[in-house]
Amino acid sequence: MLPTPNGSGPSQEFGGHWPETPERSPCVAGVIPVFYYSVLLVLGLPVNLLTAVALARLAARTRKPSYYYLLALTASNIVTQVVIVFVGFLLQGAVLARQVPQAVVRTANILEFAAIHASVWIAVLLTVDRYSALCHPLHHRVASSPGRTRRNIAIVLGAALLTGIPFYWWLDVWRDADPPSTLDEVLKWAHCLTVYFIPCGIFLVTSSAIISRLRRRGRSGLQPRVGKSAAFLLGLTTLFTFLWAPRIFVMLYHLYVVPVHRDWRVHLALDVANMVAMLNTVVNFGLYCFVSKTFRATIREVVHDVHLPCVPGSRPEGTVVEPGLKPPGLPERAEL
Repeated sequence: MLPTPNGSGPSQEFGGHWPETPERSPCVAGVIPVFYYSVLLVLGLPVNLLTAVALARLAARTRKPSYYYLLALTASNIVTQVVIVFVGFLLQGAVLARQVPQAVVRTANILEFAAIHASVWIAVLLTVDRYSALCHPLHHRVASSPGRTRRNIAIVLGAALLTGIPFYWWLDVWRDADPPSTLDEVLKWAHCLTVYFIPCGIFLVTSSAIISRLRRRGRSGLQPRVGKSAAFLLGLTTLFTFLWAPRIFVMLYHLYVVPVHRDWRVHLALDVANMVAMLNTVVNFGLYCFVSKTFRATIREVVHDVHLPCVPGSRPEGTVVEPGLKPPGLPERAEL
């Protein structure tokens, strides 16, 4: 899924669907992707681990479904960083230059796609849960429980692993010199539908319903408070939509217009698109801190416990434990 640096000569201008020149397009990005992914891993992995610890504490204290979903989403992002960024690119691509058995590469494909599917569809679960809490609070309060939340997460993780298996036969777009086969087209469209078009359709429907409900509630004076709660959900889904859009566009362009293998512009575009998509694994921490005072206080508590001896029952001054991830003053039924 990620680029393999190569030092081949410059490519010729392409004309038509699949150019005749056998030369491979040069990796014009050079060492920039290696540096970028290294920084992303060194900075992003500790941030995600810190986020996971904070969310685990909040989930244990409040037993709110939203915290379990956010914890599962963070764990999926950690797996994505390890499997794709570290193993897929830095180790397999940059260090070993993909000089590994083909079966190992294809098995790694399963793990890579399973990690992406898990991350995306847990975000879908969170979106549906927040839609229910904001638009149908009474039903949500009755139907939601930690046990049901954990079952939903387990089902999504199992489905993600199963849906990753067909991608054992995923063709490496960086060495794809021949016209796409039927299997290649099916897998690429399955990838685009599974990780982008279908989830974004769900995000759009739920977001439209939430905005419509907020407008109706505006007459009763609830819109300013509940609107802050909806801002978290809309921010999460909007970040995903914009960060993954370049990869999906370039993937389809590669499939139907010109191969990455033979045009440096598409090669560069896919390099950049992959880097932008992987940024989605680290930006959520900033969103959580911006929206939730509870999350910020818990982060301070975790950092305090790391640096100072832990005293049972003690908490840093100013720590506030609220019933959900929400801005100050948000009604309990609309917590994030």
